[in-house]
Amino acid sequence: MSTVELTKKVRELKELKLMAEELAAEIADIEAEIKEEMTARDVEEMEVDVFKVRWTKVKSRRFDLSAFKQSAPELTQVFTKTVETRRFSIV
Repeated sequence: MSTVELTKKVRELKELKLMAEELAAEIADIEAEIKEEMTARDVEEMEVDVFKVRWTKVKSRRFDLSAFKQSAPELTQVFTKTVETRRFSIV
């Protein structure tokens, strides 16, 4: 790929990422409006046209790594491994 083509691809990617961020913000705003309405109606589920909208509480249990590090630092070190990954970024 030539430098000109590569430059074009990078610019296109940056533009698409900006569009994706704008869309994500718009999606978040609309979701917030719907959640506000559901809160005002005091419902976790409602039917809108052919759609069923749910905003429910979900409980989950997660391992508290911070507490474990404090209570058993030697075990934390024994069971911690280093992982190598690659990060792609354009600045």
